[in-house]
Amino acid sequence: MSSNTSSRQLPHTDEETPQAGPAPEPPADTATGVTTAAGDGDTAGAPASEGGDVATHADGETTGSAVASEDDGTPPAAPVEGPATADATGNDSASVDAAPDEGDSGDATPGDSDAAEAAPDDSDAADATPGDSDAAEAAPALAPGDDEASDGSPAPVRSRWRLRRGRGWRQKHPVAARILAWTLTFLAAALVLFALLMPSKVDNFRPAEFTRLPAEAIFGAAVLIVLPRTPRIVVAALAGLGLGALTVLNLLDIGFNEYLGRGFNVVLDWSLFGDAEAYLRDTMGGRGALAIVVAVVALVVAVLALTALAVVRLANLLARHSVASTRTTLVLGTVWITCAALGVQVADVPIAADHTAAVVQDRAHRVRDTLRDEAAFARIAKKDDFADTPPDQLLTGLRGKDMMITFIESYGRSAIEDPVIAPGVDATLTAENDKLRKAGFAAKSGWLTSATYGGSSWLGHSTFLSGLWINNQQRYRTVTAGEHLTLTKAFRKTGAWDTVGIMPGIQKAWPEAKFYGLDKVYDSRELGYKGPKFSWSTMPDQYALTAFERLVHGKKHDKPLMSEIILTSSHQPWAPIPKTVPQDQVGDGSVYDAIEKAGKKPSDIITDSTKSKQEYGKSIQYSVTSLIDYLVKYGDKNTVLVFLGDHQPIARVSGNHASRDVPCAIVAKDPKVLDRIADWGWSDGLQPEHDAPVWKMSSFRDRFLTAYGSTPSP
Repeated sequence: MSSNTSSRQLPHTDEETPQAGPAPEPPADTATGVTTAAGDGDTAGAPASEGGDVATHADGETTGSAVASEDDGTPPAAPVEGPATADATGNDSASVDAAPDEGDSGDATPGDSDAAEAAPDDSDAADATPGDSDAAEAAPALAPGDDEASDGSPAPVRSRWRLRRGRGWRQKHPVAARILAWTLTFLAAALVLFALLMPSKVDNFRPAEFTRLPAEAIFGAAVLIVLPRTPRIVVAALAGLGLGALTVLNLLDIGFNEYLGRGFNVVLDWSLFGDAEAYLRDTMGGRGALAIVVAVVALVVAVLALTALAVVRLANLLARHSVASTRTTLVLGTVWITCAALGVQVADVPIAADHTAAVVQDRAHRVRDTLRDEAAFARIAKKDDFADTPPDQLLTGLRGKDMMITFIESYGRSAIEDPVIAPGVDATLTAENDKLRKAGFAAKSGWLTSATYGGSSWLGHSTFLSGLWINNQQRYRTVTAGEHLTLTKAFRKTGAWDTVGIMPGIQKAWPEAKFYGLDKVYDSRELGYKGPKFSWSTMPDQYALTAFERLVHGKKHDKPLMSEIILTSSHQPWAPIPKTVPQDQVGDGSVYDAIEKAGKKPSDIITDSTKSKQEYGKSIQYSVTSLIDYLVKYGDKNTVLVFLGDHQPIARVSGNHASRDVPCAIVAKDPKVLDRIADWGWSDGLQPEHDAPVWKMSSFRDRFLTAYGSTPSP
């Protein structure tokens, strides 16, 4: 038994070739350094036994493979006659099983007919890698340095049946094999191009964005062409993983822009995934949430793996066709420089693109700014114009009044001005304003610009009450860990009010109550609700206000109340929505069972923007109606209500370019209360005019304290 071998052995497998006596070495062509077959010394190749081939890498390495037959009496395969030539780029123009009669295949390319007719054993195997599907179609190649095991003994070779299996399919279906290989290459190139040019906002997805020429692809090709095989694969794999990670971050940017009106912050926003998972569990149930989480994890893994494999595959293709690749890269580089210099555009989009580099630079700047902002905001939070104001000089214009500061979830300008949403909401505001007027109340309203958008309601609450611009989680943690004076804490500081919080959205311990200066907090576990949840909202607003009356407001007090109330029925996904029931039927909330079952499901509206807008509008109407009904029924001459939205709804409802403005209103029976804000320029009634003053939400605290008799004393 004999076999033809080169100086390197095939990779180790579980099946070892039986030891055979040394075979005579064929003479070496000293002029070329390539082993030639006896009697065939004019051929720049080598004969191969069945299952063996010779391949020349782009980096000049020559590999071959040979397999010994099993020691079962089967005679060794006879050498195949005819040359097996390889071009300079590592592409065998003919296989050992079907060598062409002419030796002109050294310049064969993927588009040549010879290449299309070549048998399976072309030298794609020489550069086969996990990212190159040609590896599955070619005979295994010897790897450099694999001729000896770690102990110095010859390394075992792969069994013949594995070679025959891969070769057999390509021999039987050569056209299909070639089509499959180039289809995978096309898909790899498309994936890499998409990742390099992918926008981070939905409204930027347009065909012109993907007609650009990415500088990163040109530079990357130039680097990969000149690298030897092993460094090339390592660099390509790492570059692919990096591009995959950037693609995942771009997907997160898209999601955050859609829901929160801003990009993903790689320093601060990881903690929000826990809130997102809780939201999914509340709205879609445990199984639905688990399915989505698993799908997201699978998507991330797939993106990372596919981009890495795609870049490796393309890198190997460049190396196998190094001459053509070099020329193409030079041409594309010249085109890019020319387009950049002349400012060539298609549909107002520059042809010469450095999108990925710009995205990476932007993320680096955001990380730097976030880290710097922590120290800067800590200094800002220590400054407070009312920090040292004596208690008897705070809020003197509201002494004796029962205060209610109420946030309505997602109540934004779009509710009042969007053409789909506004008709119903505006009609409700007009009707509720008439109720107030008949009950002896009056109102003034204006606009505040929220620090958040689409979600993260706590940022809006803390901005409004603290007088600081709190637009990220880091600022929120910083301010709530300190002693900054909040509006609610100012009432407590006077000693003239008892402070209480009604928080149906809180479902666990809430240490921020101390920061806000609340003597007592009633969360979802302490309001006595026995009815169903309405998607994320733990209870209807009507019930929360009824519980407030039963547990707090309706009882006798030595002091007036300052109550902070959060209403949650207008929280997304706005399905199902509660309905108002007669006040004497509210009870423990069981009455809402039938209403919840008859309502829409989140899946009915979540993918339809128009339906989402319609249901969002209905939820705002319900929340406003519940609040005004409560005020008319239980309010008196000493009741003062301040209510506002915490932020705009998500972009699917408010629009991609909506403002961050929310309406804010002050309602009272005592005319002196509203007289103190006459110079604010606010509109009469619950509905602010379109051109009513717009202030940053963080400015409200100081304006309110000043208007109602507080003396600054920093």
